[in-house]
Amino acid sequence: MTTRLPRWMTDDVAQSYESARAFFAAEVGANALRWEEQRHVDRGFWEKAGALGFLCASIPEEYGGGGGTFLHHAAIAEAYARTGDRAWGNSVHSGIVAHYLLAYGSEVQKRTWLPRMASGELVAAIAMTEPCAGSDLKAIRTRAVRDGDSFVIDGSKTFISNGSSADLVVVAAKTDPSAGAKGISLIVVDTRECPGFRRGRVLDKIGQHGADTAELFFDSVRVPADALLGTEGQGFAMMMSQLRQERLIIGISAVGAIERAVELTVEHVKQREAFGAPLITLQNTRFQLAECATLAKVARVFLDDCIVDHMAGRLDASAAAMCKWWLTEVQCQVIDKCLQLFGGYGYMREYPIARMYADARAQKIYGGANEIQKELIARSL
Repeated sequence: MTTRLPRWMTDDVAQSYESARAFFAAEVGANALRWEEQRHVDRGFWEKAGALGFLCASIPEEYGGGGGTFLHHAAIAEAYARTGDRAWGNSVHSGIVAHYLLAYGSEVQKRTWLPRMASGELVAAIAMTEPCAGSDLKAIRTRAVRDGDSFVIDGSKTFISNGSSADLVVVAAKTDPSAGAKGISLIVVDTRECPGFRRGRVLDKIGQHGADTAELFFDSVRVPADALLGTEGQGFAMMMSQLRQERLIIGISAVGAIERAVELTVEHVKQREAFGAPLITLQNTRFQLAECATLAKVARVFLDDCIVDHMAGRLDASAAAMCKWWLTEVQCQVIDKCLQLFGGYGYMREYPIARMYADARAQKIYGGANEIQKELIARSL
């Protein structure tokens, strides 16, 4: 299967992709299994990525970023997705948190946090999900009560990407519980030397073992009132607005994994023999791969169209939901078919296809469960 650069990946965007791909091929290949064992990516990797411009690539240079557009971030995300690894939380760090700060942060907040995020000095997370509130963000229970020139935060969060290593956490909390969605605000918490803040366990997931997904607890955590991001009570609206880009980024990781799975499987069936001949000579193998290659092609065309629309300001909530649910569904389908062609070896975690299979399943859950995406689409019809 011949893979060519997407049509939006030209000039310096293509250069970013090629540089990132070379970096990830060397670093991820050498460290991925160790990251899985220790359940987090080394801080040194973040710093190397920052030094090379792979963090906050779409943030203006005046705030320490790369000065590029979303296409530059997308190119780096594509390059990482092509490794098949899912440990590194840059999609949250650079693709989500950095853009919350850029879009809604005060000048002081942007100049305080973004340069250090771009260098890798700080790792960022966003804390939305709670034990009793996942896709239904209006149901969160974490509270932030105004007390003079401070907010006092109480509550707990779970399934937080970058949770065990984050120095900076954007926390969704209710500042006015009686106001429903309009009572939710976002507050920036510096977790370093933060009394009342504590991290729970790094969660034992089916897949994505190298990703430090953790529980976070806030016990009367006091932060300055100017830690409020944007306007009080506008947190839910801000999250809904930014979710379009988040869902697009999930689609990018899905397509990268789909294409990588097909590549690995084609290589395998050309080398592996059964009944005296390579597996590729069997009709079932060829038909299965033909289906997978076709799905990969359609997924790529759809994703690229969504990226172009996003850059033109045309990607609406419905299209972003389509991107997220369909591409992650195809990811799981294709990787399952590919794993089957590996036979028993496909079930061994030493083979990348096995780890990709386990890693893929969460894609249909986070960023809003796929059932929620279908509901959003249906409302637009």
